[in-house]
Parts: sequence; C-alpha cells; structure tokens
Amino acid sequence: MTLHQGDCITLTCDEHLYQVIGVDDRHNRCWVRRWPLARHGSPVFEISLQQVAGQSHHHPPRLVHGA
Repeated sequence: MTLHQGDCITLTCDEHLYQVIGVDDRHNRCWVRRWPLARHGSPVFEISLQQVAGQSHHHPPRLVHGA
C-alpha cells in the first residue's frame, strides 16, 4: 500500500478515520491526525506503517498546475 500526504486511513487498533500528514518510507513511519478535525484541531502523532489497516475513498482535491 502506498500512502500519500492527505490520504485518509484506518488503523489496525481502532475503526476511527485518520488523515496522513507525512510519510517516512525509509524508517517505515508516518504521522497522522484524527479525521474529521476537532473544533480546535487534532493532535498529530507518529505510527508505524504496520499499524495502517487501509485507505478510505476520501482524498482531498489535488491542485493540477497548467490545467
């Protein structure tokens, strides 16, 4: 599974949805926050890529330059 910044995923330890903030493939880690965001923001935390259960269908719109 390939993760990208902005993807929404679930974790193996619970059924909540999380947004990927950053990915470090070299060290097999990523940073996520709970999605949707809480009113005052959601804390970012680091997890192992092995904790990722799957990706949802939700991907934020990506800007296309030159279109």
